[in-house]
Amino acid sequence: MDKFETLTGIAAPLPLINVDTDMIIPKQFLKTIKRSGLGVNLFDEMRYLDDGSENPDFVLNKPAYRSAQIIVAGDNFGCGSSREHAPWALLDFGIRAVIAPSYADIFYNNCFKNGILPIVLPQDQVDALMEDAKNGENARITIDLENQTVTGSDGTTYAFEVDAFKKHCLMNGLDDIGLTMEKGASIDAYEKGMSQERPWV
Repeated sequence: MDKFETLTGIAAPLPLINVDTDMIIPKQFLKTIKRSGLGVNLFDEMRYLDDGSENPDFVLNKPAYRSAQIIVAGDNFGCGSSREHAPWALLDFGIRAVIAPSYADIFYNNCFKNGILPIVLPQDQVDALMEDAKNGENARITIDLENQTVTGSDGTTYAFEVDAFKKHCLMNGLDDIGLTMEKGASIDAYEKGMSQERPWV
């Protein structure tokens, strides 16, 4: 998992509440167990027309937002089913952070396990960043995880809270497997001891 320390990037405004995981990655794309390749189907039903062509009105299809790394969204982002494919699709597209007033708990936790920083800010601050994001590629937002701040293109800085353990994992690029591998020496020592104690196992 890639480390997350600081990020300065284009933020795409998505002023919708209750964006559920089926909107993020529809159910027909859940057959894969790969984390890659899902970005093309991110927000599929909003992003494409019935004939398969791009919907020019959808934010991520607009030239200014094709390289967005941040989404500024409405309340209760990531609600619905607990599919881990949702953060996989966001990350595969290039999204490294989401800013919203609230999230569904499972989606929120899945983001950290997949290298995405979900930031919770009060509604008025999200509204200000939403307006900032509407300025497109001329307005870049900076996120500093170490100092737990979000800075808009006008220089206004907002502080956010984050669990210390989740912050440590994200800053060090540690998913569940990475956390286990940190104990590699202890695991090896245990296995060696067990093989001596019980060679028949």
